[in-house]
Amino acid sequence: MTPMLAASLVSGLAVGAMYGLLALGYHVTWVVSRSVNFAQGSVMMLGAVIAFSLAVSGGWPMPFAIAAALIGCAGFGVVLERVAVRPFRARGSESWLMATVAAGMLVENAAMFLFGKEPRGMPSALARHPVMLFGVGVLPLHIVILLAGLGLAGLFLLATRATPYGKALLAVVQNPRAAQLMGIDAAKVTVFAYALSSALAGLAGVLIAPLTNVAADMGFVFGIKGFAAAILGGLDNPWGAVLAGLLLGLAEASVTAFAGSGATVMASFGLVILALYLRPHGLFGRAEARKV
Repeated sequence: MTPMLAASLVSGLAVGAMYGLLALGYHVTWVVSRSVNFAQGSVMMLGAVIAFSLAVSGGWPMPFAIAAALIGCAGFGVVLERVAVRPFRARGSESWLMATVAAGMLVENAAMFLFGKEPRGMPSALARHPVMLFGVGVLPLHIVILLAGLGLAGLFLLATRATPYGKALLAVVQNPRAAQLMGIDAAKVTVFAYALSSALAGLAGVLIAPLTNVAADMGFVFGIKGFAAAILGGLDNPWGAVLAGLLLGLAEASVTAFAGSGATVMASFGLVILALYLRPHGLFGRAEARKV
């Protein structure tokens, strides 16, 4: 393996981990409420824009800017669930799907009006000087993104099994009515899930921003690929969602290295379609047992 190919694969793993963070956000809302936040890509953009505006334009220290971006994204998730999801689910309607899409478009247009159309570069010390890892030059930010994706998936699994709120989340997933009878507020758990999902998307935006340009339309393609990773890994499987994101990132990096960037999107989504044809419930998912 040539050093250039190795570096490309490491970069693919980092981008794949970012897809995994988005996919994990899709998973969180799905397992709690059987709804999906299709504004996830827009929230990712929102995190990057807030962090850039506070750190670069406002002169805030980067850690404080990132924290404010994540809090802002989580707050948006709370509002999104209350306005665009809960009213429709209460009526048994699936219109939350289009409502979340519309909310994402509103955020993108607001960002375009306030932030501007021109892409801007996010400065980061972690994206300037490569370090040698096993003979391959790797940006420290690539390693940070990879560890963040895997670490958050592990923390999520640990939290759902070892903390009261995590167990409450699982209870709502398995039997919402029984959970309410046990004193668990299913509505609050759902709000928390949307806040967490949006915070994960915002974190993905903050992490990927130094490797790409911060722009009002940056989240659309990333959001689609994150959802593709969630479907590919199985929406009910958090580890599967993250691992599928890594596989998608590796596939893109491999195609780009051998065939050029023009074939990347076509080949990667072609592989997703093929994988779902062979495994309709995802690579790591399983068919649900239905009562007859």
